[in-house]
Amino acid sequence: MTAPERSEYRTVIVGAGIVGLYTAYHLARAGQGPILVLDRGFLSGGASGRNGGGVRQQWETPATIRLAREAVAEYRRFGRTFGTNVWFRQGGYLFLATTPEERARLAEVHGVVAGEGLPSRLLDPAGIAERVPSLELSGVVGGAFLRSDGTLYPFPAIWGLYEAVRGLGVEVRFGLEATGARSEGGRLTHLGTSAGAIRATAVVDAAGGWSADVAARCGLAAPNRPTRHEILATEPLKPFLDPMVVRLSDGLYFSQTMRGEIVGGLTVPHPPGTAGGMGSSIEFLRRMGRALSGLVPRLAKLRVLRAWSGFYDDTPDGLPIIGEDPRLLGFFHGNGFGGHGFMLAPASSRRIAQCVLGEPTDLDPSAFSPARFLGSAPPARPERLSLG
Repeated sequence: MTAPERSEYRTVIVGAGIVGLYTAYHLARAGQGPILVLDRGFLSGGASGRNGGGVRQQWETPATIRLAREAVAEYRRFGRTFGTNVWFRQGGYLFLATTPEERARLAEVHGVVAGEGLPSRLLDPAGIAERVPSLELSGVVGGAFLRSDGTLYPFPAIWGLYEAVRGLGVEVRFGLEATGARSEGGRLTHLGTSAGAIRATAVVDAAGGWSADVAARCGLAAPNRPTRHEILATEPLKPFLDPMVVRLSDGLYFSQTMRGEIVGGLTVPHPPGTAGGMGSSIEFLRRMGRALSGLVPRLAKLRVLRAWSGFYDDTPDGLPIIGEDPRLLGFFHGNGFGGHGFMLAPASSRRIAQCVLGEPTDLDPSAFSPARFLGSAPPARPERLSLG
């Protein structure tokens, strides 16, 4: 543990993942120092270093599509902005339906995506086979495809942001844990840490799967629920797969990296919460092996090199929580991204920073504000396309 250099900061960000670092970047560029980013773990130790690198714009709600579209544009110029190549490849996302009901759902998603001006395409099995000839399509009835979706390498993005914010004077401390908050008159004044209390004007909770824990330590009940999801990488093959492939029925998703590895996951139920850690299970390997080899028979004898897991930060309506908590002024949420914080971070973090700066955003408060869980008003349309 390394203690902070100061006893007072304008903004303290809890969580040094992609959302926390991007938020620090925007605040530092706006001259909002001094800024401290603290993390109980290490760089890339949370979900930002444990995801499949997918970046897609196919969603059920226009608000999410707009954030994702902006994020794609940001990742396209990430190398020019930060001087780090994240190898963003726009090979597309291919969603597969195995029942008429799933096909109808993809048709609805296609309608929303196309309504936002993106050239989404609905495919029949013949069109899917043309895109990915290696798929066994006996149980597939249709799909949806968007070419401008893609994949990137998460680690260079984290490293590039880390160096960028430090270059802007942001202090980043690892092995430092948020332990609570003090307030006066309903406004936050101090954040407690494992190295002592820090005076702060604003605190941003960007702790991903641990964000509900951070909020609880500050006296706030949050609806977030961490859920563990597993993923693996195989030995490399000669490149044959351009898009990320996602199957609705079981949550199977996989893509091929530039090195030829197959990287993907599958939904295996785990008890909610972080107590189980971030290991991998034999059951996941069994299910993933059966699912992957069933859909792509040529992968049946492929060896797994490594497997791991990380936490989704899920909310009841599938939408992130962004903004100041009305129960504790000065405490800002930047969490609840499910398994898609990396995907939406460039755009979402800009809005988080705007909230800290007291600037208006283009976000509908009924869909994104923390206050939406505090009243009796019905929620906005939920986002349920949380796969891949």
